[in-house]
Amino acid sequence: MAVNDIASAAKLLLEAEDTQTALDRITDQWADLDVATAHKIQAATIAARVAQGRKVIGTKLGLTSKAKQVRMGITSPLIAKLLDNYFLETDTPIPLAGMIQPRVEPEIVFVMKDDLRGPVTPAQALAAVGSVHAGFEVIDSRFKDYSFALPDVIADNASSAYFFMGAEGVSPADLDLTFEAVALSINGKCVATATGAAVQGHPANALALAANELATRGEYIKAGEVVLTGGLTDAVPIAAGLQISAEFTTLGSLFITAE
Repeated sequence: MAVNDIASAAKLLLEAEDTQTALDRITDQWADLDVATAHKIQAATIAARVAQGRKVIGTKLGLTSKAKQVRMGITSPLIAKLLDNYFLETDTPIPLAGMIQPRVEPEIVFVMKDDLRGPVTPAQALAAVGSVHAGFEVIDSRFKDYSFALPDVIADNASSAYFFMGAEGVSPADLDLTFEAVALSINGKCVATATGAAVQGHPANALALAANELATRGEYIKAGEVVLTGGLTDAVPIAAGLQISAEFTTLGSLFITAE
C-alpha cells in the first residue's frame, strides 16, 4: 500500500498492530514526512481506537534519556497518548502473543491531582502531581528492529503497548526524584540501574516538557490522568517465562511476568 497521506499511514499502523506485523519505515516511502504531520497521524490512530471504544487516560513521554536518544538516532523526546487498554494489573502477565517485539523499561509514573496547562515550569508541573508511583512500560514498535526516524515513532504513538504501576503512591513532596534509584532485574539478575536524573535531569522536567508541547496543540493534561515520564533504563527485550522486577528506593517494588 502506498503511504503518502495521514489516512493511509494511520491505516497501515493500525493494521500492523492488529496483525502483529513489523513494517519498514514510513519515511522510506514518504521522505518529507515531518513531525507536525506525524502528530496528525498519531492523532488519527488514537481517534480510531477511541471510535472502537477505547478511552484516553493519560500521556507518555518517550526517549527522554540522552543515552536512548543516541542509541535510537533520535535527537529529542516525544510524547504520545495512553489508552485504557494499555493498563495492566501487576498480577496480569504481559500478553506476548499479541505483540511483535516487546521490550520493558522501569518508569516513574505520575497521577495528576490538578489540570496542567502549559506553559509551565518544572516546579509548577510537579505541584499539579497528586502521587508518584513505581512503574513499568512495555513497548512494541511496529517498525522492524526498532528502526525509525523521529516522524515514524511519533506516528506510531511512541511504540506504546502496555504499562503497569504500583497501587501505592507517594506524595511528590516526600521524594527527591533526581536521586530516586531503581534496579531492573530479569529472573533475579540485575540487568540495569538508574536514577530519576536519567529522565531529562528530573521527571518534573519531562512533565513540563509534555505540558508545554501539548499546549502548542491546544491540549492539556487533565486531573486524574496518568503520565509515564520515560524509561529510566534502556528497554530490555522480553520473552515468555521471564520474571521481571523493578526495585525503587522509595516507591517500592514491582514484580511482573511475561507469557
